[in-house]
Amino acid sequence: MLFRKKWIIISVISWLCFLVIWSVNISQAEPFPTQESLTLQVEWLENDLRNSRNLQVDILSPNRFAEAEDLLQDAKKGIERGDKQSKIIEKIAGAQDQLRQAKEVSQRARKELSQVIKARDLARAAGATNYEEEYLDVEEDFLDLTEAIEKGKIEKAKKNAPEVVEQYRELELRAIKEQTLGEARKLIRQAEKEGAKRLAPNTYAEAQRKLLAVDDFISKNPYQKVKIHAMAGEALLQAGRLVQVTRQTKTIKTMKPEMITLWVEEILFETSNKLATVDMRDQPLATQKENILGAIDALQQDHRFLMDKVKTQQGEIESKDKQIAHLEQQSQKELAAKKQIAAEREKVEKKLAAERRFNQLFSEVRSYFKPEEAEVYKQGSELVIRLKAITFPVGKDVIMPNNYSLLSKAQRAIRTFGEPNLVIEGHTDSTGSEEKNQHLSQRRAESVRAYLVANGTLPEEKIIAVGYGSKRPLASNKTAEGRAINRRIDVIIRPQAESG
Repeated sequence: MLFRKKWIIISVISWLCFLVIWSVNISQAEPFPTQESLTLQVEWLENDLRNSRNLQVDILSPNRFAEAEDLLQDAKKGIERGDKQSKIIEKIAGAQDQLRQAKEVSQRARKELSQVIKARDLARAAGATNYEEEYLDVEEDFLDLTEAIEKGKIEKAKKNAPEVVEQYRELELRAIKEQTLGEARKLIRQAEKEGAKRLAPNTYAEAQRKLLAVDDFISKNPYQKVKIHAMAGEALLQAGRLVQVTRQTKTIKTMKPEMITLWVEEILFETSNKLATVDMRDQPLATQKENILGAIDALQQDHRFLMDKVKTQQGEIESKDKQIAHLEQQSQKELAAKKQIAAEREKVEKKLAAERRFNQLFSEVRSYFKPEEAEVYKQGSELVIRLKAITFPVGKDVIMPNNYSLLSKAQRAIRTFGEPNLVIEGHTDSTGSEEKNQHLSQRRAESVRAYLVANGTLPEEKIIAVGYGSKRPLASNKTAEGRAINRRIDVIIRPQAESG
């Protein structure tokens, strides 16, 4: 009898323990993930990788960053194949963990290799990547340092860092002298062939003086980087100016005085006509110039007035918002129940409205471009404008005037979405080394970003520039047509998410 009672007591206790464990597990269970939530996690991770690449995490922690990218691609392929969600979640979690470690390593690398990173950035900015073989040798030494940081071999990295700094500095000075000044020398030689000494002696002497001054300064002050860059830019500008002055002088020598006057008058008239000012061709040329300058000044004053007006209106809106906030605080408890009921409905309505709005704007933006100018398509919740017609000088990142019309249409498309977030992607063909292509594509993407910021398209913090080099081709690089397709700028518009 006693044994039976003990058995009953033990059974009851075991059953109660089971119930407690079961209830705890149920309370801690996470919601079952949906296809939409997995896709959203992938988009967030992809954006995080993009931002991290922009911060050079892929360079400062190459192995862990590459592992994170590989796991992300596996997750995306898993979603496309319809793999089990548990496997996809495992890949996403693995990628997040690798990226987290990569960020931590990059922070250590920035601290321990700060001088190396600074020297590398200066060398790249000067054009050292054009010396492919020598640059790649130094780059391999740099990657050895970052991999040593990844493996925790800090002292080894610190010991070898000064040598790599010196290698980057040598490449930087060579790039400045041979490329920046080399281009200036080339322009001066071209001007000499066209008769610069005879046709434009003063401009020729000034260009030579600038060139010799910067060459001498580099030799005597190799570490005054800021002034070197500024002086080299001035020398290049004067050399280019010499070519143009020589050619214009040669042209003017063939013109009669009346033709010269009419030519200058036409330039002033076309400018004033664009500014919608009074036709003043019956006045001296100096007066016509003052008329143009006055019109520009008036436009600038009008712009400042409008900006002040906008600020005033914003202040009024902020004041009203504060009044509304005050009233809402007073009736917070009363409104809480109504908000709770309306929240889900509002969320659904906003989502449907956003989708309708996005499709409407997509159709509108497509109409802005001719087929040969750009390809516009939807990519999930993003809009991609592939600028097929944009061109750059070979090996350069300078935006030439023939691109302004296309970029103006791109600005219009961006503004159609209000103030979206923007990613500018630069892509090249496979000609040249991978490192040179990546650097060139990054510089070109940054040039487009700078153009958009300078023209007031969006605030600087809302635009990210990323260079992918030749890593994401659209066509075969074996043909000229394919390489032309692969050389492109992609503008990715990410509409501002509605709150709800």
